[in-house]
Amino acid sequence: MAIPATQMRPGMIIKHNNDLHLVFSVEHRTPGNLRAFIQAKLRNVRTGAMFEHRFRSGDPIDRVNVDEIAMEYLYQDGDGYHFMNQETYDQITVSKDTIGDQAAFLQENMKVNLSVHESVVVAVALPQRATLEVVETEPTVRGQTASSSYKPAMLSNGVRTMVPPHISPGTRIVVMTADASYVERAKD
Repeated sequence: MAIPATQMRPGMIIKHNNDLHLVFSVEHRTPGNLRAFIQAKLRNVRTGAMFEHRFRSGDPIDRVNVDEIAMEYLYQDGDGYHFMNQETYDQITVSKDTIGDQAAFLQENMKVNLSVHESVVVAVALPQRATLEVVETEPTVRGQTASSSYKPAMLSNGVRTMVPPHISPGTRIVVMTADASYVERAKD
């Protein structure tokens, strides 16, 4: 199904140069008195290669219809991540290449959506937010109250992020799974 480039959204699966691609980000740009264009960051589903491509606003984009299946993450062994269908109890193994960097945010019993095209899993959609514990960070400097100053921190999944100065090791925080950015302190 062809759609104009202006209707492309993150998370969509499109056909570009006879290959399936997952759309990671879309930015509409209008530079000065030039024609508007769409700058999209794409990941090739087959090879895993990430690249940026510029589309003209009116370019037709082939959107691929995929089946969304609600699954529950079970466990990881080696390079395989195991998911279970909550209705049929069927299990599917997905490779790390398909999940990408978001694999670090998978937690047992997490509800995810798998995008399936012709019996092949092409993408895994995690919840937007995840709650993790800060395991390492710099000590708080007394008197440092500027809200715009952040300090580096290591999370329990091994991902580094920036947190406000009042966050200390052992604190549970909420982060965005897309870019590991700090959202808020977790409510226990």
